[in-house]
Amino acid sequence: MQPFQLPEFYTPHPARLNPDLDRARVHTRAWAREMDMVDVPQHGTVIWTGDDLESHDYALLCAYTHPDCDGATLDLVTDWYVWVFYFDDHFVELYKRDPDIRGAQAYLDRLPLFMPVDGVITAKPANPVEKGLADLWRRTVPAHSHDWRQRFAANTRHLLDESMWELHNISAKRLANPIEYVEMRRKVGGAPWSANLVEHAVGLEVPASIALSRPIGVLRDTFSDAVHLRNDLFSYEREVLDEGELSNSVLVFEEFLGIGTQEAAETVNDLLTSRLHQFEHTALTEVPVLLDEHTVDPTGRAAVLGYVKGLQDWQAGGHEWHLRSSRYMNKGAPLGMSAANVLGSPARTMPQRLRQFSGTPKVVEPYALPDFATPFRLTLSPHLDRARDEVVAWSVEQGLTAEGVWDERKVRGFDLPLCSAGIDPDATPQELFLSGCWLAWGTYADDVYPLWYGHTRNLAGVKAQTARLKACMPLDLVRTVVPVNATERALADLWQRTAAPMTPAFRATFRETVDAMLDAWVWEVVNMHFNRIPDPVDYIEMRRSTFGSELTMSLSRFSHSATVPPELWGTRVVQVMERSAMDYCTMLNDVVSYKKEIQHEGEVHNVVRVVENFLGVPQARAFEITLALMDARLGQFTRAVATDLPKLFDDLSLDAGARAGLTRYAAELEDWIAGIAHWHVETSRYRELPAFSPGPSGIGTSALRLTSRASR
Repeated sequence: MQPFQLPEFYTPHPARLNPDLDRARVHTRAWAREMDMVDVPQHGTVIWTGDDLESHDYALLCAYTHPDCDGATLDLVTDWYVWVFYFDDHFVELYKRDPDIRGAQAYLDRLPLFMPVDGVITAKPANPVEKGLADLWRRTVPAHSHDWRQRFAANTRHLLDESMWELHNISAKRLANPIEYVEMRRKVGGAPWSANLVEHAVGLEVPASIALSRPIGVLRDTFSDAVHLRNDLFSYEREVLDEGELSNSVLVFEEFLGIGTQEAAETVNDLLTSRLHQFEHTALTEVPVLLDEHTVDPTGRAAVLGYVKGLQDWQAGGHEWHLRSSRYMNKGAPLGMSAANVLGSPARTMPQRLRQFSGTPKVVEPYALPDFATPFRLTLSPHLDRARDEVVAWSVEQGLTAEGVWDERKVRGFDLPLCSAGIDPDATPQELFLSGCWLAWGTYADDVYPLWYGHTRNLAGVKAQTARLKACMPLDLVRTVVPVNATERALADLWQRTAAPMTPAFRATFRETVDAMLDAWVWEVVNMHFNRIPDPVDYIEMRRSTFGSELTMSLSRFSHSATVPPELWGTRVVQVMERSAMDYCTMLNDVVSYKKEIQHEGEVHNVVRVVENFLGVPQARAFEITLALMDARLGQFTRAVATDLPKLFDDLSLDAGARAGLTRYAAELEDWIAGIAHWHVETSRYRELPAFSPGPSGIGTSALRLTSRASR
């Protein structure tokens, strides 16, 4: 008996088969044996027999996912997939079944030797994984640009390295929370790596000028999420019941939401459908604008269109292969994507699609808020009172109180310097003043964008305003724009005050964080234009930017730039600390501001509203789930600081300066959380909400809060 019945999938594109399938089967069968992947014991264990390779039929996978490439390209792509699946099974048998963390790390540390971005491979392979990687690397990367090689190498490293994340979870018997799972599955699941191979199969590269833009990133991430969620549904029986795997979205939803396996599978399928809808929305509405804004030439446009089509072919072909491969649970699933099924699939999912475009104001039911006490000690700067007066004076001077959006009473009541005083209690008077001004400007602009451009559906106006604001931040500090409103005037003033002491490299990085926040506000306006409630994954990830999280954290990073090597900021541990802190605070803000935004402002950008809409649950249940997510992210943050950070120190043999810098940075993130939580309790910005109701707080208390609310 299967553990659940496979749900009805969204399959909007027909699967097509490459005519060179038989050639690829013959070639890759010989290649796998040449690389010692078949019937060759590894530490006494045979990973694959000849029957295993034949029944898995990776040539069929690649013939379905790359239906238009020539025979030689199909051979190479198939070899890559044989290699990556062999790596996965090799890692399971040698290091996962009987967890061997030290041996696994040593094994993974050698693999970058066989995938240099520049230069030749000099290391000698010691096992089939190394041998296969060396051969494939030599056959693939010479045909590509340096930009593509960098992206492909990075995604291959992620695929390999994040296997340790899965292994650590298995060893600790720890199940990821949903947000963490989606983020990490992208890396360990390998779909971004597959997206790079789509470029190779198409024969054209996405132009470097737009390869790292939001629309291309969304195409890659939605493609990745859909591939992984589909795989989780088909592989649940093999991974969870046979291998003891914890990295499976059905299991994650089952445990986190407290629902049965069948309902969890249906929920995962709903998220899969939502991610594919997001892919289509981005391809149709954002990509054409991106191409025009960057004046991409015809060759670049053809590459992007080929990339989009290649990703769609992969989705359709990957689904068809999962229905046929012996590797997965597929009994009872309909075989073959008939024309009727393809045509009927959009109609069946239309209610979910339409529900996403139903962002209209609604009457909010009464609800009580917890006290949001955190496990971190709150300390306020002794310069707070002085900063309060200075930030009010600066706001008036820049015109934030003269455009009908704010007045001086609001500036004082919002008390943004209080937030700064908790975020950075050790700041000098000047640093505290600047921090308070950045928060005042960001909050004011965050009010202006929906008021002036969202409710008026003025997309041309928001694009023009955003371009002018970016021009107010010249990297050479030479002013070329004359401000015409308070938002521009205040930003131009803050940029000169803040960016001047920075090195050119860090100034560019800081500018990117402000640009990301501005672009995220445009994203919100566009959603308001369509009455579109965002996809839950897209919302949580974009919320970090709309909240200005990266901006404030980058200023803290700047203070440690002398002691912390730049590459450490990109490690998984540091990113987990930052993103979990961001998510806790952004969800906290959404919970507090729910009535203000949903009922009084007609907003759609609120995690409680997103959860309500996506899961189709009542408001009370959406609050319960949101509070549980907050607890999970806060718990993840504290675990990363207490356990993962010291391990990172030892694994990388960091010197005393780097250890001290990252330890101090972790403490500053604790201040960041405590300061933001305290400000939300004290500010007048959300006073129209119900009075705060004291209750249990801290990690793991969401169920208690729900019980308390239910009893009242």
